[in-house]
Amino acid sequence: MKRPVGAEKKRVKRSSGSASTAARDSGSDAPPRKKGVKKDLFQMFAEKVRDHKGLESRWAVMEQARVEYFRGKDFVNFIKNNPECKEVLEEDKDLDTEDIANVLLEKNLLVRCDRVTKTLRPGKKKLSTWPAHLEIFREDQAFSETDAFFAWTFEKRHPLWQTLLSFFWPVLTLAICLFPVYPHRCKLIVLYSCAGILLMILSLLFVRAVAFGAMWILLGKRVWFFPNILAEEATLKELFRFWPKKDEEEPPKWTSRLFYTVVAVVVVMLLRRHAPDEAARARYQRRMSNIIDDVLEWSPKLALSGLMENQPPVNITEAANNSSDAASPDHTEEADVDETQSEEEAEDWTNSNIKT
Repeated sequence: MKRPVGAEKKRVKRSSGSASTAARDSGSDAPPRKKGVKKDLFQMFAEKVRDHKGLESRWAVMEQARVEYFRGKDFVNFIKNNPECKEVLEEDKDLDTEDIANVLLEKNLLVRCDRVTKTLRPGKKKLSTWPAHLEIFREDQAFSETDAFFAWTFEKRHPLWQTLLSFFWPVLTLAICLFPVYPHRCKLIVLYSCAGILLMILSLLFVRAVAFGAMWILLGKRVWFFPNILAEEATLKELFRFWPKKDEEEPPKWTSRLFYTVVAVVVVMLLRRHAPDEAARARYQRRMSNIIDDVLEWSPKLALSGLMENQPPVNITEAANNSSDAASPDHTEEADVDETQSEEEAEDWTNSNIKT
């Protein structure tokens, strides 16, 4: 039996209407769709604080890994001097500094550490302000200001210049490998630039060591100018800081100062006594100049044509010695004697042949 067409149309309209009302009801009860995963506010706060230059931090070794850490009292002073950093927390911006730090510890964004060496070293009055070796604090992971250290547990975001530098290193390596095929002028620029930078660094380290030795022997003070010049982890501003840190160790004994004074005088006297003379210095200079000339004058054309393989290397010093020996009168006399001996032997041989 066929159903009427009008009934089918009414049923379709009724079903579509019921589906639309159900969708509206379900949409009113269910939460709206999120456009993206919302980032943790405390994670954003931790990243902002870590990237800020106002919080003093250092690097240390903790359980065979390098970590960046700070002191509890420095964190309190940082939040007090920079309250705008708490604006990232929105509703939780009114929390105290201790509560914020405890939340960071609960979310494993921080971990409380303790120094490994807890005893004073000989000759020191107090423990190191920034220890180089840390361990995880075995007791309660809670915030404290007094002699407490806290290390970041998440990876720090790399700035843009570090990303660009990572692409630049392979190019620099390739350029160093292609140094032999550079034009002669480029080779001279690279050679003298590198030699100048190396000479500047060595001169700076030498003057720095001499100043330290003089201050230590004469005044008993440990004064290191450019104290961070050899640091493994330091910013550009800290690396070229000129003024030294305050000496917190005990002054050295006069006996040790006298002993090292005698050692320094003996070393200087030995160096002056066994210094090379002018002739030796000239020989060393010629050898080095020959080596540098071989490097600078090499070109791929010589390698491809086989001239470097077929022609033996010529030493300038030996050529000069040979030319000087050839020009000497002793050498000419020896040559004349050899010629007369050969002529006499030839005459004897002809006479013996005639007699026979």
